[in-house]
Amino acid sequence: MLGEKITARAHTNIALVKYWGKENEELIIPANSSLSLTLDEFYTDTSVQFDESLSSDEVTLNGKVVDDEKITKFMDIIRQKANINTFARIESTNHVPTSAGLASSASAYAALAAAGSKAYGLNLSQEDLSRLARRGSGSATRSIFGGFAAWNKGTDDESSYGYSIEDPVKMDVNMIAIILNNQPKKISSRKGMKISIETSPYYQSWIQQTTADFQTIEEAIKENDFTTLGKTAELNAMRMHSLTLSSDPSYLYINADSLEVINIVKELRENGVECYYTMDAGPNVKIICQSDKVSAITDKLSDKFSNDQIKVSGPGEGIKYL
Repeated sequence: MLGEKITARAHTNIALVKYWGKENEELIIPANSSLSLTLDEFYTDTSVQFDESLSSDEVTLNGKVVDDEKITKFMDIIRQKANINTFARIESTNHVPTSAGLASSASAYAALAAAGSKAYGLNLSQEDLSRLARRGSGSATRSIFGGFAAWNKGTDDESSYGYSIEDPVKMDVNMIAIILNNQPKKISSRKGMKISIETSPYYQSWIQQTTADFQTIEEAIKENDFTTLGKTAELNAMRMHSLTLSSDPSYLYINADSLEVINIVKELRENGVECYYTMDAGPNVKIICQSDKVSAITDKLSDKFSNDQIKVSGPGEGIKYL
């Protein structure tokens, strides 16, 4: 028996207040709450259809068959919730460079949670969808929502969930992503977090500081204070990267091109073009700016980088069924 084919679209989100480290690996409960902006430029479309003739899940990503145990485990969570044991055909198209610090897993698991749960007859609220998406990828919790969203740390499956802070976004805010490397990273976020939480002497300071950064940015969104949002996001990102440097063994996601972009941002600021940078677990840099500064920034970037490396994005929407 074939179930109905359900297709969902989820957009990536970039954390302005990062999470780095888990309190519970299996349930993906983070060590701190985080806050993000969902982007319209990068997204994943995923279709799910259960089929009783299958003896295992069939997964295609960007047209290629993949054998991914993590996806099967995630689908098992959905099957358990729905009380249906049937395997599914899963087709996913990622409009995001995979594993390069552009939150491809966030949009991927948010789309899979939405399409998968609906295909199996579950009618989940956004909050419940965010709990489900979290089991695949922590940051997917926030990709259920558009605009500014947050992930409440919580202590267990029930209390760790995503929620909307502001959608649609009132603030004039854009993000320019500079794609410096679309290769999978050598040290995955999961592995990197584990090393930092176990060995960085600054880890507890990070948790305290990030809690304060969360309140600062949440207030900046309410007050439509772009400057405070940008400054705090930039500092928060560099504090996260200082954890990677202070770990044992130390490791680094920043490369020479990343530093080049950071220096360009600082030079633009010195010349009166207000903009800020942020980075996740990968070399790609995202520049936070307002609409009237986009062309000045992209002009400056195009001296060093090709046009297809520079992607301008505005705030994106939450989960959508196609």
